[in-house]
Amino acid sequence: MAKPVYPTFGICNIAANKSANDILNADRFKGYLSSNPHLQVVHKHTFYHMVFFTEGSGKHIIDFITFPVQKGMIYFMKPGQVHNWHFEGAVDGYIVNFSPTFFDQLFINSQIIEQFAFFGSNVEDQVLLLSPKTQETITHLFENIVLEQIAKAKSSQLMIATLLMQIFLQVNRDSPHLYKQESATYNKLILRNFEQLIEDNFRTIRLPKDYAVSLYITPNHLNALCKDILGLSAGEVIRNRVLLEAKRLLINFELSISDIASELSFKDNSYFTKFFKKYTGSTPEAFRNNNFK
Repeated sequence: MAKPVYPTFGICNIAANKSANDILNADRFKGYLSSNPHLQVVHKHTFYHMVFFTEGSGKHIIDFITFPVQKGMIYFMKPGQVHNWHFEGAVDGYIVNFSPTFFDQLFINSQIIEQFAFFGSNVEDQVLLLSPKTQETITHLFENIVLEQIAKAKSSQLMIATLLMQIFLQVNRDSPHLYKQESATYNKLILRNFEQLIEDNFRTIRLPKDYAVSLYITPNHLNALCKDILGLSAGEVIRNRVLLEAKRLLINFELSISDIASELSFKDNSYFTKFFKKYTGSTPEAFRNNNFK
């Protein structure tokens, strides 16, 4: 496949207060932004990305969905998501980037973050406006992370991990709409496994029944738990992942529409175009011209 138009950055490509092993960096956002002008174009990361704004305005586009930037807003992003910023005037806050292996290297199972909906597959759950009380609480937590990162004292990464978990828990308490207390842990585990199977196979496997076989449940059970937890059918979850990848590929002008159709296992360009227009209301060509700037 051709080289993407948008760059992909690892933690080693970022100028900030880094850990010695390049699995985490943390900084105040104003300094981070001025030190990394290359991040103001459309790009993606290989790491988890958290931004909390204490001042500023503008917009932040994540996977082609536009969100406002304002004081008290926090963003959580997963590896591989495409995004860019458009700020209006001065902006500040905090940023923390951490590798998918950050918690594992501290002998903490990295799957612990999967219990938080803001690290899930729904982009709209990744952007939250926090209450004034929670803003004050996590401002202190972020500041402590930055100071801990600068000091690099003994066990600093473990201390940062505990501070990160406090931020996750404070945000989760502030956003009760993101989870259902009555959802069984077993069903959440099935959903997580379903989403991982989709991530690994969406280019070639499109039918819920084929995923249900791998999960050792019936298609009806899979569909019911998707509707209960996500409000979507299993087929919609699969289709949305295919559409997202199509959008990401479409902003690469080095790929033809036929290349993208082939990459996503559509039998021909015409079928891909009909599929894309049916669910987005736009042809692939129109989407490309409207979103690549």
